[in-house]
Amino acid sequence: MKCLFRFREVYTSANLLPIHLTKLQSLSFSIKTRPSRNPNRKNTEEAHTKNAKETKDFAQGVCENASVNQEVENRTTHVSEKDVSHIVHKATQILRGGESEASIEKQLEEMSVEFDSNVVDKVLKRCFKVPDLALRFFNWIKLKNGSFVTTVTCNTMIYILGESKKFEVVEELCKEMEKNACNKDIKTWTILISQYGKSNDIGKVLLLFEGMKKSGFEPDLTVYKVMLRALCNSKKADIAMEFFKEMVSKQMEPDKFSYKLLLHCLARSGDTNAIRMIADDMIKISQISGQEVYTCMLKSFCISGGITEALEVIKDMKSKDIAMEAEHFEMLVKGMCRAGRIADALEIVDILKRKDVIDNKIYEILINGHLRRNEISKALELFDNLKDCGQMLTVSTYTELMQHFFRNNEFKKGFDMYNTMLEAGLELDSVAITAVIVGCIQQNRISEAWDVVKNMEKKGIKPTSKCYVVFVKELCKISRYDEAINVLDHMKALKIDIADNVFNWIISHMDRKGEFGKIQEVKRIQRTSNNKYETTLDSSAVQLQPKDETTLDPVVTHAPAKSFTDDHLHKACEIVSSSMTWYSKEESLQKCDLYITPALVVEVLRKCSLHGGAALQFFSWVGKKDGYRHTAETYNMAMKVAGKGKDFKHMRSLFNEMIRKDLLVSPDTLTIMILQYGRIGLTEIALKIFKEMKDRGCSPNSSTYKSLIISLCGKKGRKVNEAIEAFMEMNQAGFIPDKELIEIYLECLCEVNNVLEAKNCVKNLCTHGFSTPLAYSLCIRALCRTGNVEEALVMINEVSEKDQNTLNGYIYGSLIHVLLRKGRLQDALEKIESMKQVGIFPTVHVYTSLIVYFFREKQISKALEAFEKMKQDGCEPTIVTYSSLIRGYMSNGKINDAWNVFHKMKNEGPLPDFKTYSMFISCLCKEGKSEEGMQLLSEMPSIGFAPSTVNFRDVFYGLNREGKHNLAQTVLRRKWDFASRRKFLT
Repeated sequence: MKCLFRFREVYTSANLLPIHLTKLQSLSFSIKTRPSRNPNRKNTEEAHTKNAKETKDFAQGVCENASVNQEVENRTTHVSEKDVSHIVHKATQILRGGESEASIEKQLEEMSVEFDSNVVDKVLKRCFKVPDLALRFFNWIKLKNGSFVTTVTCNTMIYILGESKKFEVVEELCKEMEKNACNKDIKTWTILISQYGKSNDIGKVLLLFEGMKKSGFEPDLTVYKVMLRALCNSKKADIAMEFFKEMVSKQMEPDKFSYKLLLHCLARSGDTNAIRMIADDMIKISQISGQEVYTCMLKSFCISGGITEALEVIKDMKSKDIAMEAEHFEMLVKGMCRAGRIADALEIVDILKRKDVIDNKIYEILINGHLRRNEISKALELFDNLKDCGQMLTVSTYTELMQHFFRNNEFKKGFDMYNTMLEAGLELDSVAITAVIVGCIQQNRISEAWDVVKNMEKKGIKPTSKCYVVFVKELCKISRYDEAINVLDHMKALKIDIADNVFNWIISHMDRKGEFGKIQEVKRIQRTSNNKYETTLDSSAVQLQPKDETTLDPVVTHAPAKSFTDDHLHKACEIVSSSMTWYSKEESLQKCDLYITPALVVEVLRKCSLHGGAALQFFSWVGKKDGYRHTAETYNMAMKVAGKGKDFKHMRSLFNEMIRKDLLVSPDTLTIMILQYGRIGLTEIALKIFKEMKDRGCSPNSSTYKSLIISLCGKKGRKVNEAIEAFMEMNQAGFIPDKELIEIYLECLCEVNNVLEAKNCVKNLCTHGFSTPLAYSLCIRALCRTGNVEEALVMINEVSEKDQNTLNGYIYGSLIHVLLRKGRLQDALEKIESMKQVGIFPTVHVYTSLIVYFFREKQISKALEAFEKMKQDGCEPTIVTYSSLIRGYMSNGKINDAWNVFHKMKNEGPLPDFKTYSMFISCLCKEGKSEEGMQLLSEMPSIGFAPSTVNFRDVFYGLNREGKHNLAQTVLRRKWDFASRRKFLT
């Protein structure tokens, strides 16, 4: 209730009006009401989408600015009066036309037209969505006439490569520019900073900024705006403030977006003083109205959970006679709901009701707040009361309730909500349509899902491409592939574009399930689908950004085009992974007449890595083909395959070949070697390579440091002192460790009881922009995982009171887990109840820990009760949850039940991973069911998992214990055969 007391303080201050919170109506605020809203209007989808995006943007700290993007893009634009559109169109047509009898390069050579740097630039921009084709054209033009490769064309190429995260190629291109005296201009630096900023590589961004200044380029307004965006999106509030101050000191005036971005970033960091300073600058320097500035401050605090600070903003607005509008109270109510302060939010709503300035938006926020806390009865009660009063709510609220029912396996209630929407005359938006389709499919009600789609189409409401894609993916998850293909055909008939990576996802899913016949049908649709590439360019201007991708699922991104056909890839993989001798495989490959490119070789190696020996033979064979030359990328992949198969002699041989052929030995090449040696505990060799790398003058990148530190922290070959040294060196080099690395590093320190160094790491993280609760939570969770609950509790008490709730949310699951591991059930249950009191409810992690505990205590009924309660509370079981059920059943002798859970995972998802297979094999062997474990061992390679030495050992020893010596020898032979197939045999 602290925030409520603070709210009262605001309005009971002596210098204000003496008033209790519940008498807010007597304030002299000018509360403006919004015009009445019609829930039936056509832009309900827009309102819903806007609300969802707002939550996502601020929760994740990802704020994109179209104007800044456009400024960066404009820096790649090259305009000429000469009309070259026909040349550009023809070249683009050849590039996108795929492989024919003649190669793309040959067709380009045969074009009877004149290329120049302007044409090259425009062709590259037309290939924005297909970076591999752009790079292929760029490499061809370099060979044809290097003079066409100017700074402008390089800028365009860097932009395209950066958008597709191909930073290794970006680095090579930058080196080429230096080598060929193709000087970087300020546009080059801006694009590089922008692209690395988007990938959150802040260390690289800062190095580029310094490099730009050392090269004699003074940062301009666009550069500073790009820097601010990168730093704020990466939550580096302190560094962002330094750049802001530098920017202002140079008489550069930030735009509104930059100001707002800073406010949101600072609000997350809790730097109230800096926020006040920014707000003053917005009003005094940039002449932004006080109303707009304080609205932005209020919004930032509410979304970041700073309710106390938000109330201070309201107090300031009162003292400055700034009118309070309905949207301000909506922000406050929403912020309180997000912070779990429903009671406080309700009291504010009660005040607004008395002043008669409340509208449906507030009620929708409250319903959402109840649903967040899983208080479905309260949400429904409020919903029903509003309906009884004749109030009409928006589609988004109906959709949230409907989704909640579907998640809780209450299909009828969810579908009734859908029918209620139709009866009320509401026009469903794409989110609602998608939700009801997913609900139907999850209950295997395919005909109802189709009815929903057809009904919408009859009404003239065309679901978005994202809706159809979700439809297809959900059908694939329940193995209804015929229906999935029907949806693809339906999309094709409606002329809806289907991205290549959607096809790739479907094909990959079918491939795992062995549905090879269905794959060919999907490929048929892919071949005949509409042209998915937009050509919106005219002869005078170029837009690098695609026209509209706002409706695409984050997973549904534009996949880079391949410089090979799927048919060639499928044929090559089929031959390489077959059981034929290499001599027979070579004959078959010759007959296929494959069009071999480095990209094809990389993919074959990747897909056939479990058949490492044959894959490496394929690598050697293609290397001898006329007209083909291996690249650094193909060598890197071959080294990775050799290392995975523990064929280190051949891996080193490949490395020496690269050097002899004068190929670029990049940090990635050496990182692969460090990782492969380190993962099996050969850390002495990994350290030696790391030293050799620096002696060569090759600077380690963030991946190098990460691979080395993870190796040094592993159980095999652990070297803690060297790990600490490498971690410090990584920070000094300007690389920010990611969450995965930090967790592994801290757990290693806690396992060897070096808590002091772990705490030093926490302090270091705080200086790198990590919030105090997050930094502390990582260390506390590491202490919990290593069983040091006392030290974990000490660290919790070191965190300030204002950060306690946030911290508790982070460490909740880990703390419950370690208490239960220690047998302190009562302490764990008391902690769960105390967390509920502050609005933090049990997570899937908490429920899974309870399930593990009850199974260990032989209380099977209680374990299953916890599992059912978890599903009732809307927590979706994860792979870890199902694996815990399998382990629990096995330890209690219920082997059939364990198999039932395993089959359910395979049929309905989530699919078992490598750890699930390993755990189940181990449990079966311990329970005298080694023959069943042997079946799982045989199944693993067919679904893409390489059995480990431990897997083979468990089954081998288990069969021998059970007296099945012949089968044990069979397993041993399989192990030898599997190991030999992964090595290069000369």
